[in-house]
Amino acid sequence: MTHHVLPGFRLSAGYTLTVLGSCVLLPLAALLWTAFELGPSGWWAQIGTRRVLAALRLSFGASLLAAIIDTLLGLLVAWVLVRYRFAFRRVCDALVDLPFALPTAVAGLALTALYASNGWIGSRLLPLGIEVAYTRLGVLLAMVFVGFPFVVRTLQPVLESLDTDLEEAAYTLGASPRQRFLKVILPLLLPTLLTGFALALARAVGEYGSVIFISGNRLFQTEIAPYLIVQKIESQYDYRGAAALSAVMLIASLLLLIAVGVLQRWARRWAVIR
Repeated sequence: MTHHVLPGFRLSAGYTLTVLGSCVLLPLAALLWTAFELGPSGWWAQIGTRRVLAALRLSFGASLLAAIIDTLLGLLVAWVLVRYRFAFRRVCDALVDLPFALPTAVAGLALTALYASNGWIGSRLLPLGIEVAYTRLGVLLAMVFVGFPFVVRTLQPVLESLDTDLEEAAYTLGASPRQRFLKVILPLLLPTLLTGFALALARAVGEYGSVIFISGNRLFQTEIAPYLIVQKIESQYDYRGAAALSAVMLIASLLLLIAVGVLQRWARRWAVIR
């Protein structure tokens, strides 16, 4: 008979499975059941329209691009916050969490006010031929804004715990700063980078509040899939249609996260081999 070091394993495991089942699995199962009630033809009739396909392309395409940008910017910011000491460092570190605390609707209104054609930044970009508000660029900007803290906060603890012995050894062997970063540090950070990428991607795919204000919800151009889901429920009372579109987003998001998980495992093995 196997004895666990900590008592109460069965009780805690049962409680955990019950909470996960009731709060996560049961709602998702109900969503998929409602969507599949339409049947293949009804399901395709809901999601195969030009409007829905355009919204799905924008949601996932912009989310992927935003997650890539967040990963690059987040790595840079986390590196600066951990490796350097400068004035107002604590203030900058606190500002990273601002998208966490700020309501998404407020973030959308703030971004729109800044980047509209008469806004403080938008009025200066307009003479250059750059329009942000009410364009796809605005959608991308909002997604980058909400996903950025996930990458920084994921990377910071790992950067702080990195052993500097490997860097010092590479330095004594004559490696340049670029070589030390690419050959020593980056392989160790790669699994964490992929985790931050996955979190930023998941956040961007499901973002609604900050995007709808700056996007303008222009037909076939700046409509995102979450906006169509809300419209189907509020304006058309089409709960099955909303469930069908939600199921597509759910399945696609799960596939993306599974792919990122596989990449994480590969990155850990590659780091160990190196």
